[in-house]
This record gives sequence, C-alpha cells and structure tokens, in this order.
Amino acid sequence: MADEPRLRHSRVFCTRWNGLNKASGVMDAIDDHEFTGSLISLMQDSVAFVVNNMKKKWRKTATVRIEYPDYPERAVQECIVNALIHRDYLEIGSEVHVDMFDDRLVISSPGGMPDGSLVQNLDLENVVSKRRNLVIADMFGRLDFMERRGSGFKKILEDYRFEENFSENKTPVFRSNPYSFSVTLYNLNYGVNDDIVGNDGGETSEEHRKSIGRASEEQYN
Repeated sequence: MADEPRLRHSRVFCTRWNGLNKASGVMDAIDDHEFTGSLISLMQDSVAFVVNNMKKKWRKTATVRIEYPDYPERAVQECIVNALIHRDYLEIGSEVHVDMFDDRLVISSPGGMPDGSLVQNLDLENVVSKRRNLVIADMFGRLDFMERRGSGFKKILEDYRFEENFSENKTPVFRSNPYSFSVTLYNLNYGVNDDIVGNDGGETSEEHRKSIGRASEEQYN
C-alpha cells in the first residue's frame, strides 16, 4: 500500500491489442503500458488505461444525450480491484494482465481460488467470500474500493445487466485453475447496429463467443 512498495514484482501489464487476438496483423498492439507502484496507484492507472482505450457510443433523445460505454466502468474497477486483492503474491515473476481486444476485455491474475475450487463451477450469485490476502482486502474495504461481503461477482453481473445494450451472450465469464484466475468482460457496443447508437463498431456472433469460450475452457481445464 506504500508509495514505494517492497514488492517489486507487483505490476500490471496493460495492452490494447489490434483486433480480436494477440496477433491480428502487422501492428499487434495499439497501446500498452507497464504499471508499477502502490496497489492504489496500480488500480487507478489500470482503470484509467481501460477508460482511455474504450469508446462511447451515444444516442440523442428529445431532452438528453444517452451514452453507451464499451464497458461499465464500475465493473472494470471491480475486476481490477479483485485481481490486485486476490492474486498470489508468492508467485515471483508473474503479474496481473489487462488485455483489451476489439470485442472483449480480459483481466487475469496469478493464483486460482483460495480454497482450490473452480469459479466456473460455482453459482456466481452466491459465492462465499474467501480472501487470500486478508490485510490487503481489509485496507481496500476501509477505503471503499470494495465490499467485504462476497458481492463482487454479483455486482459485476448486475452492472452488465443494467446496461441497455446488454444481451445474455455478453454476460461476463469467470474462469480459474489452480494457478490463475481470469474474467472476460464483453464489449457492449461490439456488433450493435449503427443506426441504433453511434456510428462505429464491428460485428459479433454467438458462434464467435462460443469459440472464445472453448479456448478459455482448454486453458483453464
């Protein structure tokens, strides 16, 4: 938590990739940054990186302008906070990764679930809070960056369901194995009809999402 932390390997690697994977063309990455420092600065810098690299579509009504961000900012912060709080800091030479693609944002951290369970096998609406790093979790709770009631997964899901562009095929996906944990947040504006909101965006499909899910299952099973 200090401004000059002793844990030099506590870093976050943030990358905005060009396309749908890590090798889409001549220019692999549009933006990237390696953040170091206190846990608070890691959280703030990582959230700012995502916000700076995502777009906002918008639609005008008779009285107001309604904005449609690619990702709910509160869900992004919650995921990054969870990655910093619950990562395994005994894994030297590893770090938290924030990878942005055209259609999704993937946040991964060292260390699986503290009790050894697989998050993809749990009821995310009723996950009991178990903390690997008690002091870090307590500090973030006292600073109001998180709740200490095991509601993180539920809060992320609710943030997505609240958005007008949400559909079931864009539900966040959580996966873990004994060595790592990841969450995939889908771009709410990817594939949205241009005549409904904004004038940019690509094309997505249920089959594309399933293919990503299959790749994640191979990695985390």
